[in-house]
Amino acid sequence: MKYALYPGCVMPTEQYAYELSIREVLPKLEVELVDIKGFSCCGEPLKSLNQMLTLSLSARNISIAEKQGLDVYAPCPMCHLALTECKRILDSDPLMNERINKLLEEEGLSYTGTANLVDTVELLHDVVGLDKIKAQVKKPLKDLKLASHYGCHTIRPSEIGRPDNSENPEKIDKILEILGAKPQYYPEKLDCCGGLLNANLPESALTKTGQKLQKVQEYGFDAFVDACPWCHRQYDSKQVKAGETVAAKLEVPVFYLTQLLGLAFGVSKEKLGLDLNLSPVDKISIGGK
Repeated sequence: MKYALYPGCVMPTEQYAYELSIREVLPKLEVELVDIKGFSCCGEPLKSLNQMLTLSLSARNISIAEKQGLDVYAPCPMCHLALTECKRILDSDPLMNERINKLLEEEGLSYTGTANLVDTVELLHDVVGLDKIKAQVKKPLKDLKLASHYGCHTIRPSEIGRPDNSENPEKIDKILEILGAKPQYYPEKLDCCGGLLNANLPESALTKTGQKLQKVQEYGFDAFVDACPWCHRQYDSKQVKAGETVAAKLEVPVFYLTQLLGLAFGVSKEKLGLDLNLSPVDKISIGGK
């Protein structure tokens, strides 16, 4: 399996641990990642200001991969949403397709609709498959009680096709079970991280982050698991500030799903970027040194 790695903006500029763990884990599952020059922002953060700009940026990125004959792996759910929505519009609206392709002509590009798009959850669960993941497990997660966080963009809006069910997502949990962990339901499972409120309502953003982590801590979970750089920034990088906002001392270890996969596969913590996590991940003793 070969994919063009579309890194987005947040992962390569601050969420380095996500990229490190992806590059360590996926080759073990026979997924080849291809780095392509020329990718830009997906445009999703600009959508409320200029929808045409978002559409053209996403189409441009897809067309760059198509030119190389590659499908696209977007680890960031927000990027994946932007690219998926773009593909849905251009594949169903000939006039918009023509309009966007006229813009792309200036760079010698053309959107054809041939590239498939996947995010981390979809790639691991649907493409790689649970059996292949299970075959790589060397150090099971030993019944760790884990709280999974799917985030908004992985499951919504369902009408355009998202990687998991909007009401009852299960794919991350199934992957964690294969690793030997014990993911469990909790009422706040589908709650937003609050990250997209940071620009205009930072205190509200931190309140949402803190409230969810506070409940996870009260329920006695060993750790919290996500697969989104925006969400991880809130729950991991901003955990202390979120705790101060809701008047709680939060000490919740927060892992990327790919980091836990790597630990279960026997990859060292250093190679998975665990030293870059700002939450107390050292509370959990699993994997290599």
